[in-house]
Amino acid sequence: MLNSLPMSFITLFIILPLPALLIISIILAIRDGNNNYMNNKHNAKYAFYYLLSLVSLIFMALSVGMIAFGIINKSVADALTLNSYNSWDSQLKFAISALFIAAPIFYLVSRLINRGLRKGELEKESGIRRWLTYFIILVSCLIILGVFIGVINNFLSGELTLRFILKALAMFVIAGASFSFYFYDIKRESPDKPDKIVKIFFIGTLVLVIAAFVAAWFFVESPRMARERRLDQALVQNIYNIENTVNSYYERNEKLPLNLEELIADEHIYINADLLSDPETKEPIVYNKLSDREFELCATFRTSSYDDKANRTSYIGTDMDNKNHFIGYQCLSGNLYAVKALEAEKAALKTPALETK
Repeated sequence: MLNSLPMSFITLFIILPLPALLIISIILAIRDGNNNYMNNKHNAKYAFYYLLSLVSLIFMALSVGMIAFGIINKSVADALTLNSYNSWDSQLKFAISALFIAAPIFYLVSRLINRGLRKGELEKESGIRRWLTYFIILVSCLIILGVFIGVINNFLSGELTLRFILKALAMFVIAGASFSFYFYDIKRESPDKPDKIVKIFFIGTLVLVIAAFVAAWFFVESPRMARERRLDQALVQNIYNIENTVNSYYERNEKLPLNLEELIADEHIYINADLLSDPETKEPIVYNKLSDREFELCATFRTSSYDDKANRTSYIGTDMDNKNHFIGYQCLSGNLYAVKALEAEKAALKTPALETK
């Protein structure tokens, strides 16, 4: 469920409700000004604070949830989801980024709202405070319900029981913290006075957010490693492009080129010069003709695609494992598609004869 949260949930629960929420805020601000619940000059300011707190709360809660789910999925291995580890790695990076921005905004805006209550700029019975607080609770409920449905759906689809229990516990903690605070805040009798429970909530959730933020770094690759892996992916893509060009040459000339210079010199072949080298170092990719029907392409790689199953890079091509590599200089076997197709056709013709015997 959380795999699609960054786009679908943000669209559904943040972007779509904002126009209606802005209209409600303006109406409430005008009404409160007419009813003298608070000074007119503060109406728009606190409506803005509540809107900003809602958006930052959603990002913060979803980020903590995504970090918790990502850590659970990476710590509790499941054979059914080994190919999803890269998506969880990307999700952890999104959660770290969102938490880094949203958490400070949420705590700052919440502090400004509480200070306004103590100073009397925001009245306890103000429509802005009551309606927007309940709206925050409503949106939080919808998101939590959606995540719980996703968790249960994954469990019913065969997810490990331990994963299900840990994810359910994580959601109970996040949901419990959000609901209990806002219900308490809207019901308390003297919001204009310092409150120990509010202070405990802020300290407790701040510790939780910091813990989640720090823990995420132990389960996600460093920015340097991520860059090196992406550069290797670009390098492998260049190797695929050369391989495809070699195949085009073979189909036209019924032979392999002796070297890349001969390949480039063919007037019927076009290949971008930038694709013949490493995208960063510009070190040339080496082409070796091994026989009339065999060739290899060599380059220096920064990372290994065999490091671990959690971060293994999958290269899409004719042969899925053909372009996996180790760190350092390595030669990768080239695929000659016409030859492989001919071999497959011969194998198919032999099969009926074997069955007859």
